[in-house]
Amino acid sequence: MSTTDSSVVVIGGGQAGLATAQVARSLGLDPLVLEAADRTAGSWPHYYDSLTLFSPARRSALPGMAFPGDPDGYPTRDEVIAYLHHYAAHLDADIRTGHRVHQVTAHADGFEIVTSQGAAFTAPLVISATGEFSRPHRPALPGLDDFTGTVLHSSDYRSPHPFAGRRVLIVGGGNSAVQIGIELAGHARVTLATRHPLRFMPQRILGRDIHLWTQRTGLDTATWARPLLTGGKGTPVMDTGTYRAAFASGNPDRRPLFTRLHADQVEWDDGTREKIDVVLLATGYRPTLAHLGALAGLDDQGWPRHRRGISTVQPGLGYVGLEWQRSFASATLRGVGADARYVLTRLRRQTRSLDRTRPAAAER
Repeated sequence: MSTTDSSVVVIGGGQAGLATAQVARSLGLDPLVLEAADRTAGSWPHYYDSLTLFSPARRSALPGMAFPGDPDGYPTRDEVIAYLHHYAAHLDADIRTGHRVHQVTAHADGFEIVTSQGAAFTAPLVISATGEFSRPHRPALPGLDDFTGTVLHSSDYRSPHPFAGRRVLIVGGGNSAVQIGIELAGHARVTLATRHPLRFMPQRILGRDIHLWTQRTGLDTATWARPLLTGGKGTPVMDTGTYRAAFASGNPDRRPLFTRLHADQVEWDDGTREKIDVVLLATGYRPTLAHLGALAGLDDQGWPRHRRGISTVQPGLGYVGLEWQRSFASATLRGVGADARYVLTRLRRQTRSLDRTRPAAAER
């Protein structure tokens, strides 16, 4: 098995990996990108057909290339896929598709990266940019395992047509849950079940998109602001007013999270029961990091141990594309570039410091 050397290996060729490769080039590094799929579009081809970004095109670009079209428009899924393909085609980096990383091993001078196809690579730095959208999270909801209807994750949803005339229960209250729920309501009877009331936030303030204000005010990266922006009282849903109006119509509607599921029924918190055909889990994802093994140092929730994208377990290892890695935007198109620059800059300093503390080869 031959081995190829590189200054940094980037695992994953989606938005996080491509942004990392571009930043690496700007820092004078020679990145090698390893992507398991046969194309560089990450998880985007697997999302539902009508998905639309909740950040405008001008704030959804990766480093070095503007997003085409109306800068104040909100790109669709297919427009994002086309953009990522174009970005990769014009990226001055070695991108190898069809290379699924099987194992990363740490050595004294760096890492060895072995793919499932038997190829091997070495590098002093490794960035895991697989994001967190390839492993759907299925929470342990009471009675879910015994539910006799259809159980889907939002990652399985493509269009509303297969659900015509059915009673659909969506678990979750984020942007995807709301978008899917409103689309389904044109074909089915839909309820969103959430632990907290839906939190609609204005998409535009004083005529400018809210993402401009979160960046300019520092809310994006303010640790204290995280409970305001995610979790706590529910995930904020960016809304121009159309989402709120749709829920005011009564279909879809929102109810507190149910008590439990019974066969083909849901029991609500007031004790009433209702027949349900489909439970759709819009409950997020977890990172896929099996290739790192013990190097990831996963916590009890399956998240890698890191500080702002820098591994606290293994020197030379970093992450790009994790939710709230450094900011509200970390897992989005507009956030991965800044995170990649932060991580790469600090990892280079870290490894240089380690080099100064290692004994010379003759002294070993």
